[in-house]
Amino acid sequence: MQRIILLGATGSIGRSTIDVVRSHSGEFELVAVASRTSKDACEAIAREFHAKAYCGEDAALRAVEENDADVCFVATVGTSGILPTLAAIEKGMDIALATKEVMVMAGELVTRRAAAKGVKFLPVDSEHSAIFQCLAGARNSEVDRLVLTASGGPFLDAPADLSLVTPQEALHHPRWKMGPKVTIDSSTMMNKGFEILEARWLFDVPVDKIDVLVHPESIVHSMVTFVDGATLAQLSPPDMRVAIQYALSSPRRLGAVRETLDLARIGSLTFRKPDLSRFPCLDLVKAASRAGGSQTAVLAAADEKAVADFLAGKINYTGIASSVEAALENAPRFECDSVEAVLAAADWAVKFLEKRNG
Repeated sequence: MQRIILLGATGSIGRSTIDVVRSHSGEFELVAVASRTSKDACEAIAREFHAKAYCGEDAALRAVEENDADVCFVATVGTSGILPTLAAIEKGMDIALATKEVMVMAGELVTRRAAAKGVKFLPVDSEHSAIFQCLAGARNSEVDRLVLTASGGPFLDAPADLSLVTPQEALHHPRWKMGPKVTIDSSTMMNKGFEILEARWLFDVPVDKIDVLVHPESIVHSMVTFVDGATLAQLSPPDMRVAIQYALSSPRRLGAVRETLDLARIGSLTFRKPDLSRFPCLDLVKAASRAGGSQTAVLAAADEKAVADFLAGKINYTGIASSVEAALENAPRFECDSVEAVLAAADWAVKFLEKRNG
């Protein structure tokens, strides 16, 4: 029986995780669930699964500190997952990671502490789950490249002037049902940039060996090309429960009622390189990664603030990328070898954009 603490239980990933646990009650046990804002929904989940409920600003951290489990499932929004993730690592829990910002902001710190504690990371994003599955049994020296696929979001072929995009338009994703922050990040492809950095730390592969291909059908979730020229890909319908279930059960595969992949019905799968003039956030991520240190923490915190400003009507859609770029250009640069340093960089970015965007 896998005992689980679920952080972000009432969000889209959290609800999908609940579906998986409900489908396999003999395999998984929810010990505690946490939600920052949805108290009633969180308590309802706790009653159903006889788990402890934690609600409020510090709910995730309290859930980890006050309970023991085999796996801490981190499905919080934005930068709030760092402290509970580190706390879970210190207690020796494996980490099922669905919050990209943890690795974006503090990848080196988090992976170093996990290695010292013998803690495993269980990738939950469909792209990282795909790579995780394709790499099974392979050595790093055998890997030539990782290829992350991207749906391209709602504006892949939209008219050139994206400054007129409304929040309602940006929140309408053609393939995936996600929370507001991740949906906006998907539309700007910042989400894909975050996935590059996450893959870099999860799989110990340099950023310059990680590529992105736009794949609108969202059937091939990612690929690995090996040094002998072979490429392995993982395919499944766009349903997050597939990746969630594998993260919790791997290396075993559990049966479940899921949509069956019908390639004959789909007919064809298409791929193209991303248009960097339309999606400048990909270049911003690479620049932050090359700079290292505090720049990636600034990147994640600035994006979170810029997305919130866009949804609040303070900036236009293209202002998300320009806000992040301004933060990166003006931020002080220092090493992020402690939690305090990571949080200081994030705090600087938020305060900078509060002044810049009003």
